[in-house]
Amino acid sequence: MYLVDTNIWLERLLDQTRSEEVGSFLDRVPAEQLYLTDFTLHSIGIILVKLDEGEAFLNFVRDVLTNGGVRLAGVQPEEMNSVITVATDYNLDFDDAYQYATALKFDFEIVSFDADFDRTERKRKLPSEIEPAEQPGDTEQQSGQ
Repeated sequence: MYLVDTNIWLERLLDQTRSEEVGSFLDRVPAEQLYLTDFTLHSIGIILVKLDEGEAFLNFVRDVLTNGGVRLAGVQPEEMNSVITVATDYNLDFDDAYQYATALKFDFEIVSFDADFDRTERKRKLPSEIEPAEQPGDTEQQSGQ
């Protein structure tokens, strides 16, 4: 399972330099294996509304979460000590610490362009480094059984 960082979604939504890499990743990996944090959802909303792209935000929510199968994950208020511990231990800002603490909580791999995660034990993966996990039945179908 993968925790997809804010910068990955924004790269695609804003059609930035690595948008095609993100698109390929999203095409390869089933949505059921992807998560984003509530923090990411709200950050994307803040950025898109500031850019006068509120409709794009609503489309994102509908396409990715409501209809798309990607799920939300997060840290509960009583678990915020883990965010602060991670921020201190790895010298991460709050946003990155929140992502990392969520990844620890649910044992997710982090997919991000943010090199700050490379200072952590879990590191990060780039979208281009992710290959989809084999789904049950894939081997049987490939072998013709």
